[in-house]
Amino acid sequence: MSRPSLTGRELEYVTEGISDGWISSQGPHVRRFERAFADYNGVAHGVACSSGTTALTLALRALGVGPGDEVIVPEFTMIASAWAVTYTGATPVFVDCGDDLNLDVARIEEKITPRTKVLMPVHIYGRRCDMDPIMRLAHEYNLFVVEDSAEAHGVRPVGDIACFSLYANKIITAGEGGICVTDDARLAGQMAHLRGMAFSDDHSFLHKKLAYNFRMTDMQAAVALAQTERLDDLLAARKEIERRYDEGLAGIDGITLMPPRDVLWMYDVRAERRDELRDHLAAEGIETRLFFKPMSRQPGYLDPSWPALNASRFAADGFYLPTYVGLSASDQEFITGKVREFYTA
Repeated sequence: MSRPSLTGRELEYVTEGISDGWISSQGPHVRRFERAFADYNGVAHGVACSSGTTALTLALRALGVGPGDEVIVPEFTMIASAWAVTYTGATPVFVDCGDDLNLDVARIEEKITPRTKVLMPVHIYGRRCDMDPIMRLAHEYNLFVVEDSAEAHGVRPVGDIACFSLYANKIITAGEGGICVTDDARLAGQMAHLRGMAFSDDHSFLHKKLAYNFRMTDMQAAVALAQTERLDDLLAARKEIERRYDEGLAGIDGITLMPPRDVLWMYDVRAERRDELRDHLAAEGIETRLFFKPMSRQPGYLDPSWPALNASRFAADGFYLPTYVGLSASDQEFITGKVREFYTA
């Protein structure tokens, strides 16, 4: 499905850290990565951490989210979005998706209650949510906005905090890792405090709040820094992959192309006889992945009404194709040819 592209200065920077002995979260590459990624996104502060999930958890905790609070979360998302809310003791409240798979902004307001504290839009597969009405609702109801940008490096943040994943299959990677970005110095300081076990300045082992060991190592940050330096080139290469898939899959009866993506994480499609098609592709060595299942179908959040959701309709026939920078034009011709072969057999 995905392979990282590590052809920049990744090895050079990791070697620097090892040679200097700075391999922990106190190493200089952590700060360099935080600064570079914040600058790229046009915000003041970056806070690196151990994963996209921990980034969301830090963001919610820094905003004071806890038991009794509610957070608006999309039905169609990876479960980490909801889990981060649950980790704080708050309750995720789910909103169904529209035809672009992002949460349907027209359905948000009916889910807002006096307990709602945060709106959490997720930029699914690299499609930017319609943020203008989301920000208007946040202003109207005095709510915070935490953007789950795990799959959307290159989508510029507008909320209070944006959270990115650096897992190995993401647009840029550190193998594992995440980062929060914000313009608010207090929030950045609080997230940095919480990720490092809330040590006091004198490191006296007196901890005044529940915190976490969510730190990023210098070796991970070294890779992430080199990836950030190449982000524009990686996005351009992915845009070309999207174009080739669009052309190669056009006009195939049985395949429904999805709306364009602002940045390409994974190339998603809908398919008749999807599971048979996936078996056909697997037999040719082509790996695929299913769409996310609705949050209301998950055992921990089960709602018997889940079959009626838009998110369920998309989950029933959607999947995505291999998507990574090293995917060649001939690779894509092979993949799209096998899709066409299945439907014309």
